[in-house]
Amino acid sequence: MIKVITYGTFDLFHEGHYRLLKRARELGDYLIVGVTTEAYDKARGKLNVMDSLVTRIENVKRTGFADEIIIEETQGQKFNDIKKLHIDIFTVGSDWTGAFDYLKEYCQVVYLERTRNISSTMLREQNSRIQRIGIIGTGRVADRFIPEAKLVSGVNTQGVYNPHIESAQQFADQWKIEAYDSLEKFFDSVDIVYIASPHATHYEYMKAALEHGKHVLCEKPLTLNRAQTVEVFRVAKKRGLILSEAIKTAYCPGFHKLLGIACSGIIGHIRNVEACFTRLANPSYRELTDRASGGSFTELGSYVLLPVLKLFGDAYEDLRFDVIRADNGLDIFTKASLRYPNGIATATCGLGVKSDGRLLIAGTKGYILAEAPWWKTTYFEVHYENPMEVEKYTERFLGEGLRYEISDFVSMINGGNSDGFKLTRSESVALSGIMERFLSTENRGG
Repeated sequence: MIKVITYGTFDLFHEGHYRLLKRARELGDYLIVGVTTEAYDKARGKLNVMDSLVTRIENVKRTGFADEIIIEETQGQKFNDIKKLHIDIFTVGSDWTGAFDYLKEYCQVVYLERTRNISSTMLREQNSRIQRIGIIGTGRVADRFIPEAKLVSGVNTQGVYNPHIESAQQFADQWKIEAYDSLEKFFDSVDIVYIASPHATHYEYMKAALEHGKHVLCEKPLTLNRAQTVEVFRVAKKRGLILSEAIKTAYCPGFHKLLGIACSGIIGHIRNVEACFTRLANPSYRELTDRASGGSFTELGSYVLLPVLKLFGDAYEDLRFDVIRADNGLDIFTKASLRYPNGIATATCGLGVKSDGRLLIAGTKGYILAEAPWWKTTYFEVHYENPMEVEKYTERFLGEGLRYEISDFVSMINGGNSDGFKLTRSESVALSGIMERFLSTENRGG
């Protein structure tokens, strides 16, 4: 008898799950299915699991393919199960290709082709439908998005659009999704549009997606013009759709813990915020060659302005930019200085100058210090007048961090909340306004 084992969350049971279990059963004579617990899912970074463990087990049972169902609770359990249950074949979906090759010493490992284009779901309630995601853009952030999205329950990445079909097809082949060179066909196949195209294209793509009735998650900066940002939020509200800006730090658990501590009063009244984010970018990359919307500030400014707007708001009295430029006129290092009625802030970013990237929040009783990479907040300290008095805080930051913004976005869609507190409309509008001021003629070096 050939014994086969597979594992999964099986949340919001759908056609892809059904087909995977069917093909797993066909690999042998006896199929064992491991269903993960909520605690293990959270520990391994899977977010937004909606169905209870009992419901997920029942859905697997109802397919009739499982001869035995077990519970997966801990890291490393797969190895022990394979040895204990005398497994001949371990199988999972092809989106995990390579991840379990270490098990080949103990049994045969088979990666089953994933189901593309999930258009209907099975054994689930109507109000928990899976949202089909389509990506516009095929750059570096789009590559990071797909593996993060698969760790958020309730979504499935369906396809990709690029006006250059060769780029779309190459990206689609890599991730085993569909490629589109027609926006109409693309919009017809998805529920959510994730925009990861060059900055200057965001506005037109957002408007088109919203006018086709699609929820939109758009990479930062949302637009480079305050009026355009106000306009797309107006369209989203009118149509009852969710529109969010994808600044991953805004959704990071550690960053929210830091904000909570800062606003709790333990460091007194906040009087100064200093945020810095620099990296040395390849001179051939778009951000250092695109004269229309490139440069360090459009690329990284959203990150360093985020804590300033969160802690001081958008009612600044004065805004000044100090800039170092490359020969092509694009900024390679920029410091934005903001003055408020009761505080001052500096937001510094660079792509061609390296600096000590940290976040400092100074108050009347103490200060908070988060070293680089504070934008992936995992650790920060609270210091007081007594140098021996230091409080230390830690928090997990999983993977690339995009799963947090995706999870929050899906929760807003399911809950009907159109203005999440983690990154509000007014904050996105303020960010666009600052970008617009920076990109004015006087700040572009002529």
